[in-house]
Amino acid sequence: MTAPSRLSKLLAAVIAQNGSDLHISAGNKPIIRTAGTLLTLADEEPFTAAETSALLRSMVPPGRWELFEKTQSVDFSYSHEDKNRFRVNGYVAQGSVSIAMRLIPHLVRNFTDLNLPPTLETFCQRSQGFFLVVGPVGQGKSTTLAAIIERINETRAEHIVTIEDPVEYIFDQKKSLIHQREVHIDAPDFHAALQAAFREDVNVIMVGEMRDRETISSAVTAAETGHLVLSTLHTNNAAQTIDRIIDMFPSSQQDQVRVQLAGSLTGIFSQRLVPRISGGLIPAYELLINNSAVSNLIREARTHEISTVIQTSSQEGMIDMNRSLAELVRRGEVTVEDAYERAFDQKTFERYL
Repeated sequence: MTAPSRLSKLLAAVIAQNGSDLHISAGNKPIIRTAGTLLTLADEEPFTAAETSALLRSMVPPGRWELFEKTQSVDFSYSHEDKNRFRVNGYVAQGSVSIAMRLIPHLVRNFTDLNLPPTLETFCQRSQGFFLVVGPVGQGKSTTLAAIIERINETRAEHIVTIEDPVEYIFDQKKSLIHQREVHIDAPDFHAALQAAFREDVNVIMVGEMRDRETISSAVTAAETGHLVLSTLHTNNAAQTIDRIIDMFPSSQQDQVRVQLAGSLTGIFSQRLVPRISGGLIPAYELLINNSAVSNLIREARTHEISTVIQTSSQEGMIDMNRSLAELVRRGEVTVEDAYERAFDQKTFERYL
């Protein structure tokens, strides 16, 4: 069986088993992740190093193989039978090529379908500001961002530019004009694409990931100058997110960044996907809304007090992760054990039960 034929068979298996990821590596049988659990495809033969290399090379876009040989890693999107798209990372492990592929659903789901809080709707109505979706890898950040973009697309006539590596969800234009730019293909990097957006008469900018200080600086500036900027970070909660952003800058610039962030930030949404008792995954979340109290804490470098503000501000729409997990337990959606593992503060979580 040729490499493309075998790949097509494996991707069909991911879709048939409602999987989210496919892992291919030398010396191992292919592995699928479904509902958060890894499952080895026992009927498949292990891949050889030559097979994994040939498989990756058959997928890599033109001109990108040389970059992979130089950096030992490459990101791109891949279409399967023109129906399903996958985000692909090819990398080298112990001298051999390995491949991780994540299924990108072709339909952008709404807040209700994703079990997300209706409060997120208010951030879709903002004309400017800086809104972040954060959490560890694989917790649904891109899916939540896509739902926000789609809601804007359905309700507002705006020019939306997304900057991604690679482009994931494909949006059909509704009320908004949407341009999706892929790093390495449409722009050299996130920062260059973000700088160019200032000259593109854009209203909403979605940055797939803020990887460096220059990109963060440009994103904050864009939010200050009349744009709605949406992005992600691999951080655990709101307080850690703010600290991470500020720590990216030299000490001589940090006070200024605090002032900028205090004024431009609209909110931070942190989420975790928890195994559902009935099957599948359901999100638990924390939502920080930047009010005058939060703004003062950011400006005065007292971010360690932000979790307390979130806990005591539910009447303003803020959501505490521990309370969110406890509510899922009370509704019979998740087990106490699974919720406890994901609580930011186990003692506080126990008090909410």
